[in-house]
Parts: sequence; structure tokens; C-alpha cells
Amino acid sequence: MYDVIILGAGPAGLTAGIYSARGGLKTLVVEKTGVGGQTAITTDVVNYPGIISIDGFSLTQTMLTQAKNFGAEIVVGHVDSVSLLGDIKSATVNGRTYESKAIIVASGANARKLGVENEDELIGKGVSYCAVCDGGFFRNKTVAVVGGGNTAVEDALYLERFASKVYLIHRRDSLRASKILQDKLLSSKVEIVWDSVVDELVGSPLSEIVLTNVKDGAKRSVAVNGLFVAVGRTPSTDGFEILNKDESGYIVTDENMRTNVDGVYAVGDVRRKPLRQIVTACADGAVAVETIISSK
Repeated sequence: MYDVIILGAGPAGLTAGIYSARGGLKTLVVEKTGVGGQTAITTDVVNYPGIISIDGFSLTQTMLTQAKNFGAEIVVGHVDSVSLLGDIKSATVNGRTYESKAIIVASGANARKLGVENEDELIGKGVSYCAVCDGGFFRNKTVAVVGGGNTAVEDALYLERFASKVYLIHRRDSLRASKILQDKLLSSKVEIVWDSVVDELVGSPLSEIVLTNVKDGAKRSVAVNGLFVAVGRTPSTDGFEILNKDESGYIVTDENMRTNVDGVYAVGDVRRKPLRQIVTACADGAVAVETIISSK
């Protein structure tokens, strides 16, 4: 029997693990893939307070070491099911069931797809949702990034290191990315294609994309070897249907990270919040555990 089971080992889950184990609670952290979540594949974190610059993998590995040093147990595996009602909660991971008095959902969010025909079939054949993971495969080739936020601009700038040509395709006439990133983009060689969406993917492997101008309907074909999609994320809430969610599917909590189910908390990118950053994810994890400890 654990005091706390934490589902997810990104910054929110790992911070919860640190605070929970340090607070004397028997703690289990479960991660379905690699520890660190999306942060682990971030090349350069420059806005985490107190650290000028660090790669995301190193940052989250340090968090993992801290959690382990305080006594948190780590299990890597697929969560088959969860039971959230009643005083005793449980999570079944790879066929083994673990019980606890509280559960913290820190399952994060997944990349949103374009919804274009053949998109799934072309994953690994030119379509990617992770520039850091796959950028090196497109050295001296032509690639395009879809999106207008921080991630899309960061991806485009990162891909410049490898690709011979980089397009940034955005459905609007202005970017949502921070000013510092926009300034970097405008001083780069990335070609911005405004007011356009990707309508078709041609070839297998990918050899061409067809764009449609949202203002005049004009079509344009662009020869590319790779397409990197950065159009937002959707929360990973499969199995948590009992929890209240907003219209976008994010879990609703109060300021203490409590959900509508007693003893169940949600932290990080999976919950409804105004800002999704590493620092706010870490804060969520700390607040959730403090709430648990103070309610004992």
C-alpha cells in the first residue's frame, strides 16, 4: 500500500515525487514511456528560474535522481486501468495492481494531428511530431513546420541546423510565439508561409505537400522531404472519464489541484490552467502533495 501513486513522470509528476517522498509518504511514480515527458526532448530550456540554460533531458534526469534519493519508487509501464473511487485507489500497470490512499494524475498531453488523409500512414515516412527526435534524419533536405506558437518556431529554428530549406506554415497572418522567438525567426533563413493550411500529403515517403490559402482559396504545392506538426496538444485523459473536464478535455481542478473525486489530484499539462510551462508544472506537483500532506 502506497500513500501516493503518481501517474506520469514529466516535471509535474517528478516534482510531486520529490515532495511526496521527502515529506515521508510512501510514493510510487509510474511512467508509460521515457521519464521526463515532453521536456526530456527539449533541446534548450532557458526560462527555468535559476538555470541560464539546460537541455530538457538533463533537467528531468536530475529531477528523477532527486525523487529516487528521497525514496520514491519508479515503475515504467503501461497503465491498464485505474480505480479512483473509495478510500483506496488503485492503478494496474502491466498486469500488476498497486494500491494507494491518493492518486495524482500527471499524464501530460499529446501532439495534436492535422487530420489530413494519409497522415498516420506517413508517420516515420516524412511526417513527425518531434523535431528534436527526428530532425537529424533530414540533413541537407527540405522540411516544413506547421504551427505558429513557441513550439513551432523553436522547431523551425532547430531544423535550420540540419535542413537545406525550412518552411514555417501558419494559418494566420501573425504568430503566437513569444517576441524573442519571433525576432530570432525573422533573422533566420526560415521562409514563412502565411494564411495557409496543409490539405494534402503526397508520396510515400513524403515528397510534397499541398497548401490552401485560407483567404483566397488558392492552392500551392511545395516539395518537401519532411513535415513537422506543431499545432498544439491534447490532454492524455484516457481512463479518467470519471473526472470533470473542460470543453477541451483538460481535467478541472481547484487551486489545490483537487479534482471532483476525493483523493484524486491532477497536475501539469493534463489539467486546465492558463499557462503550461515547466515551472508551472513543477508548482502544480508541489501544491498537490502539500494538499495531501496537510489533509492527513
